[in-house]
Amino acid sequence: MKKIQSLADVQSLSLDYQRIETAIRFLYTCPPNTSLEDIAKEVGLSEFHFQRLFTRWAGITPKRFLQFLTKEHALSIIQQQQSINETSLSLGLSGSSRLHDLLIHCEAVTPGQLKTAGQGLHINYGFHPTQFGKCLIATTNKGICHLSFTDDQTVALTELQQQWKNATLQHQPLLTQQFISQIFSDTWDNTTPLSVHLKGTNFQLKVWQALLSIPSGTLIHYQGLATQLGNPQSSRAIGSAVGKNNIAYLIPCHRVIQKTGSLGNYRWLAERKAAMIAWESARD
Repeated sequence: MKKIQSLADVQSLSLDYQRIETAIRFLYTCPPNTSLEDIAKEVGLSEFHFQRLFTRWAGITPKRFLQFLTKEHALSIIQQQQSINETSLSLGLSGSSRLHDLLIHCEAVTPGQLKTAGQGLHINYGFHPTQFGKCLIATTNKGICHLSFTDDQTVALTELQQQWKNATLQHQPLLTQQFISQIFSDTWDNTTPLSVHLKGTNFQLKVWQALLSIPSGTLIHYQGLATQLGNPQSSRAIGSAVGKNNIAYLIPCHRVIQKTGSLGNYRWLAERKAAMIAWESARD
């Protein structure tokens, strides 16, 4: 698979993603065993160029990519990860680690900042292309406080302003680009920690920190996450906290699926969640 090394690579993959998303949306509605030729036509490509698109974007064939989106594959990942975790615990290890995982340092906003909706905070933000489409990232002096995917910059910025009503926001894409490079580039040194500045209740913070323990290329269902947090009856409340995560991809709420193996909904489009899961599976 080609490594993502430059801004030009990311911009190219961002354009490819639009067609990938269209293909996944079509797959959710088309009859089973729809031919690759028909899927290609849906995104306006020949079968040959559709093959090239997937190979360029995901590094694998469309057929292999689609296998990563099945319930059976999702359930097999969960079962495999449960086995790995159990073995790690029995050997006294902290758990599995993956090449593509980033080191994340979490810091919560102060009670005063929470009460005043960010009064006195200065937030830099920028819009950037990624292999999952355009994103909005925002940072404070403590770290990344927001990361979302969007097709509408005005709506995305309004959402950020609502989250931090009394903070000062400044458009600084040159400053925020370095964070995008660290999150989405293969060539960045992933031993350098990234900091996130979290705004939420104590329960939400606990859930979001638990999400960071889910390695890239693996999945967990809501009940499993509830059990991991020591409260197996709280899957509904945990699902709500997962859905309120404001730092997409980096805090990997996309790795939480339904117990049936269905990938489920996603705040930034179910198709994007499917693309992320398949992308990570292909790179594992």
